[in-house]
Amino acid sequence: MPDVEIMGMIGVNRERDASRGVTVSLFGGGINPADEIPAGIDPDYIAEFSQAHEASGFDKVLIGYSSATAEGFGVAGYAASQTETLGFLIAHRPGFVSPTLAARQAATLDQLTKGRIAMHIISGGSDVEQRRDGDWIGHDARYRRTDEFMEVMRRVWTETSPFDYDGEFYKFEQNLSEVRTYQHPNVPLYFGGASDVAKEVGAKRSDVYALWGEPLESIREQIADIRERAAKYGRTIKFSVSVRPILGDTESEAWDRARSILSRVRSSVGDTIGIGKPARLQSEGARRLLDFAAKGDVHDKRLWMPIAASTGAAGNTTALVGTAEQVAESLLAYHKVGADAFIIRGFDPMQDTIDWGKELIPRVRDGAAAVAR
Repeated sequence: MPDVEIMGMIGVNRERDASRGVTVSLFGGGINPADEIPAGIDPDYIAEFSQAHEASGFDKVLIGYSSATAEGFGVAGYAASQTETLGFLIAHRPGFVSPTLAARQAATLDQLTKGRIAMHIISGGSDVEQRRDGDWIGHDARYRRTDEFMEVMRRVWTETSPFDYDGEFYKFEQNLSEVRTYQHPNVPLYFGGASDVAKEVGAKRSDVYALWGEPLESIREQIADIRERAAKYGRTIKFSVSVRPILGDTESEAWDRARSILSRVRSSVGDTIGIGKPARLQSEGARRLLDFAAKGDVHDKRLWMPIAASTGAAGNTTALVGTAEQVAESLLAYHKVGADAFIIRGFDPMQDTIDWGKELIPRVRDGAAAVAR
């Protein structure tokens, strides 16, 4: 991993004119202005969007997961064929594919792309969303299943003799994969979750623990907590922070743009979510963001919470507002307290991706290199 890893996010359909500049979710849905169910998948857009990230200096792009959207392994494989160096962080929910098969899928793609694959394991923060794919187990049980899932995947990638497994959720005999990962010793496992049970699982199993954009002191505390938990298992892990930069040539221009985005988002959401109501009812991470939003619109000078409040903290919805220099400074403040990586995506996805490569990303990389020295 470089001094700091910078990741974006790609979708599979170009934003509609009505959503241009205020895209909250790259997967569509009711929180995007005038959104509608997409007709399919746009391969040309996937290629263009991936290439834009590569040209702007991103290390990886996240490919999200929901019960209704395109399957991530297929998207990653196609996007990898259209790029040369860009990595792909594939979001995956345990419970629908055996971990032995998922491990071979990831290893196969890792070999074909010569080491450009990572997995982001998400347990699920909404019973309603899980049931759309036929999963009826509760929140804590999902994390116990994730624990087993990640353990099995790592063993499939590293075991050299057939092995048995007999857990609460998975049981098999004499598994041995003939495909190893290109990366050694395994495809990196990213993981996120804010509940106590999630932190324990992530500390025990993940390579990179993903945090949403909270105030700096809260991020510092969470990193210290998870590091302490990981130490009990003799492990060290890395951390990522997810935020939404909103840039302007001047600070005033950036705040004007932020307020304009908020106005259009609030207009589109209406009463479908409701300010302060979690979009994912079992998500502790969403509840935390809404609690911070209730305490104030702005934290740490430029961490801006109103869009999170207006969308029920539906994923990565906290923003950093300012010039490229100011936002880079804020990102580097997270880096100094322990963030090794950032997942950043814009409300104007394609244009923001292009713009960030001109100044924001170089400033963050130069700053991280200076910290390393």
